[in-house]
Order: sequence, then structure tokens, then C-alpha cells
Amino acid sequence: MTGLTAAVTALGMAAALAACTGPGSDDVTLKLVAADYGDSPANSSQKYWDRLAAAFEKKNPGIKVDVSVYSWSDVDAKVKKLVADGHAPDMAQIGAYSDYAARGKLYSADDLLSIPVQSDFLPQLADAGDVARVQYGMPFAASTRLLFYNKALFAKAALTPPRTWAELQADAKVLKARGVKIPYALPLGKEEAQAETMMWMLSGGSGYTDDVGDYSLDSPQNVKTFDWLKNDLVGEGLTGPTPPGELDRAAAFAAFTRGDVGMLNGHPTLMRMAAKKGVSFGMVPMPGVDGPARSTMGVADWMTAFRQNGHKEQVGKFLDFVYSEKNVLDFSREYDLLPVTHSASDAMSGDPRDQKLSKFLDALPNSQLYPVGKTSWAQVSAGIKREIGTAVGPHGNPGATLGSLQRAADRAENAE
Repeated sequence: MTGLTAAVTALGMAAALAACTGPGSDDVTLKLVAADYGDSPANSSQKYWDRLAAAFEKKNPGIKVDVSVYSWSDVDAKVKKLVADGHAPDMAQIGAYSDYAARGKLYSADDLLSIPVQSDFLPQLADAGDVARVQYGMPFAASTRLLFYNKALFAKAALTPPRTWAELQADAKVLKARGVKIPYALPLGKEEAQAETMMWMLSGGSGYTDDVGDYSLDSPQNVKTFDWLKNDLVGEGLTGPTPPGELDRAAAFAAFTRGDVGMLNGHPTLMRMAAKKGVSFGMVPMPGVDGPARSTMGVADWMTAFRQNGHKEQVGKFLDFVYSEKNVLDFSREYDLLPVTHSASDAMSGDPRDQKLSKFLDALPNSQLYPVGKTSWAQVSAGIKREIGTAVGPHGNPGATLGSLQRAADRAENAE
């Protein structure tokens, strides 16, 4: 009996082990860290991701998705620490990717996505996700910039929206004469100076890089642009009481929603902010030297997938789901952002519900993005935030400031 008992016991243990290693034992939990696009608890991105994860899990019972959402001021640092501590998430939806790609920590889009999904990305956004001609950054959300103007202030002054720098200056002078506190808001403070800088560089016919991708911060066109800003806009007292180098984008947006600003550059979120405050506004392309700027600034945020946990197949399934037309549209509509795929963009362009975003959509094909594929960009961008405001100050020298930034950019690039 002892032998039989042992045999039965052994069989029981084997059965128990089989139960433990049966269906469900190979379940995978994917960790995703994402940024919060909401402006209140009611529309936190956590709610979007929780709904999306639940829908995905229902279709893929062997895969769970655990999403942690952080504010934009914290999310990049959170992911950086997780990676440094050896606990990289499976995916991170963040603002930059090139440093992780350069260190070999990321899966490429080719590793993960089905061909139909990868080919659906808008080309200029997909290209911006490349490092050494391999796509590691998958665009997740996009926006462009337009010149916003206060319709009520313009109507009272019998003004029309500007198409050129000269017209912008003339409108600003009239608004100043009529007592408008900030005729044109020029936020060159540390929060997002690199954005306002790039918009003006593009309107002047240049940008951060030249045609072959080298930094060109001190190009003749850029020096001319900042000479004009210093002398013809700031020097004429048309940018309000706060020095541009001390004015952050958030403060400029808030002033616009109070009715204190005549004109400023803005992205789609400003539409909702202004509408909530009852400010009537219009939007036009950024003025250029002789007419509307031929290109505007585009911005993309990025989805990345880390190699550390080795869940390539499961991550690929989830991202194929994330980038379906329906899910891209749902996210874009929830947060007034532009779709990153052809299919969702085409659907939005043809839907009357999305007409408020039509001008931003129209600007996207000709937009230019930050040079995020350069691992030096984070360092260069930080330098711009620190220094560019001094270029338009009373003792500023645009050529000298841009030259200093160019030399720093060259050093950062050569150090790679």
C-alpha cells in the first residue's frame, strides 16, 4: 500500500503541476508608461488607456496590459530612471527616443509592427522616428502650429490677420495704441522656447538644420529673423511687459484666454482653452517675410518599445491594436490632436465633426519636426531654452547668441 500510496501521491502532484503549467501559465503582462494629455481628472489619459487595454485583453486573453500614466513634466524622467535601474517598461509613450535607440535598448518598428500598420504612418512622421535610417520612434500623436488672433480685438481695430512680418508688426502697433496689453506674445522662456524659436526660424526661410541634416542655427536667415524680432517687434514694445526670455508658453496661453493677447502662435489645445473662457479667435498660417510661411512646425510624441523584457510578439500585437484607425481617431478626438496615420487622417478630413482641426491637418504635410533623430538634440534644445531669450533683450546680439548655440550644437554632435 505504501508503494500505491506513493504512486497515487506522485500522480496527484503531477496533475497539480500540469494544472499550474496549463492554459494561462504563459500569460504575459506588458508594462506601458504613458504621458497624460488630459487637463483634468475627468479626461486623464489613464482612462483612455484603461479602456483600450480592456478592449485589447478581451480579444487577446493571454496578454494583460498594465498602464501607468504620468504628467508630461515627470514621464520622461520616470522612464529614464526605470531604464537606469534595470526595470525598463515594455513600452513607453514619451517625448524622445533617440538616446535609447543609440544604446541598442529599443526594438525597431520593423521588429514589431505588421506591414499594413507600419506603412500607414504619415511619411514625415515616420521619417522623424529614424536613427541611422532605422525607425525606432513610432509617432503616437501630432500637432502643428498656427497663428491665433483675438477676433474681438481685431474687429474693434478694423484689422485683418497678418500674412507677412510687416503686417504683423503693423497690426501689433495698432493693438498697442488701443491699449492691448500684449499685442504679440513671444514666449522665449525656458518652458518651450525651442518651439517659438523654430516657428520663427521656419517663417524666415531656415530652421534648426539644413538640407542635409546638419545644424544651421546661425544661418544668415536665422540671424536676420532674430534681428527683426529684437528690433522690429520687441524693440518697438509690441510684446508686452514681460521680457520674452521670461515668458513661458503656459503663461502666454493663459493671457490669451483672458483676452490680454492680440496674437500668438498656438497648437490645437489652445482652441479648447480659449473656447472655455469665451474668447473668440481665428487661426491663420504663420506670417513670413513676404507672405505666409511655406512651412510650419510640427510636433510628434513617440511610442517606444524596450528590448529588456523580450515580449516582442505580444508588444507587436498590442501596438497593431493601438494603431488601428478607430483607436487613433478616438485618441486624437479626445485630446484635439492630429492623427499620425493616413487612414485616420483621411477619416478626420472627411468628417464634419473634425472641422475645427482642419487647418492644423492642412498644415501637417508641409510641417517640419524637431531633429529628434539626433541624440544631441536634447542637449541642443536645452541650450536654446536657456539662451535664446537673451538674443532679443535690450542688450542682446542675435548673431552672437545664435553663433554660440551653433558652436555648442557642433560640439554635442561631434561628441556622439
